[in-house]
Amino acid sequence: MRLATVLRHLFAIAVLPFTVMALVPLWILRRYPVFPWVELGVFDLLLQIAGLAVLSVGQGFFWASLRRFVEEGEGTLAPWDPPRRLVVSGPYRWVRNPMISGVTLTLFGQALLLLSPPLLAWASAFLAINSVYIPLVEEPQLERRFGESYREYRRNVPRVIPRLRPWTPP
Repeated sequence: MRLATVLRHLFAIAVLPFTVMALVPLWILRRYPVFPWVELGVFDLLLQIAGLAVLSVGQGFFWASLRRFVEEGEGTLAPWDPPRRLVVSGPYRWVRNPMISGVTLTLFGQALLLLSPPLLAWASAFLAINSVYIPLVEEPQLERRFGESYREYRRNVPRVIPRLRPWTPP
């Protein structure tokens, strides 16, 4: 991969998911410190274990989706440098927005792992913002760029809740 391509991807990652999954949570934690290891009850420990699992699944979705954008989409995750080809393989066979799902799961996982209501609020806000942005902005752009192939994909693959079996494009 050329250096320019690597730098494009690193810039997009630094601006978007790194800000959402690292910088904002760090800012929140500085403002609202948490001490998830103090006087843990059994329920708290179970929440933390669940948080670690949710965070891990979220990271898996995110990185698998990003890999598809790099290898198949010929673009970045950033709206200013989007993929040039429609990506419908890998996790995109189960759900249309696995990258956003991955980030959202990561944020909810962080909130559970750290037992942090402010991080839970941030995860919920991120989900709400994307629940409006994706259908009103992103999906119409994808339909204009990819036409009938995107419309067919949209008819067969759900936006948020994954299919039970992967979709196979014709």
